[in-house]
Amino acid sequence: MSDSATADSGNQAPAKASPPPSSATTNEAPAFGWSSYAERINGRFAMVGILVVVAIEVCTGSTMIHWLGLG
Repeated sequence: MSDSATADSGNQAPAKASPPPSSATTNEAPAFGWSSYAERINGRFAMVGILVVVAIEVCTGSTMIHWLGLG
């Protein structure tokens, strides 16, 4: 009793995985203005900035609102 789904594939090489269409790497040259490259870099810097603010709040025990003199 053989199942067609388990048929021997013979000498076929496994298919190479292609990168997703919206990969983090790009061939697009850095450019000024609204481009996907600029948006990606801005997002990464924003994430790093938020992480730094949270780390400083944890280390000092005071909030960003207190640093800015708003509270």
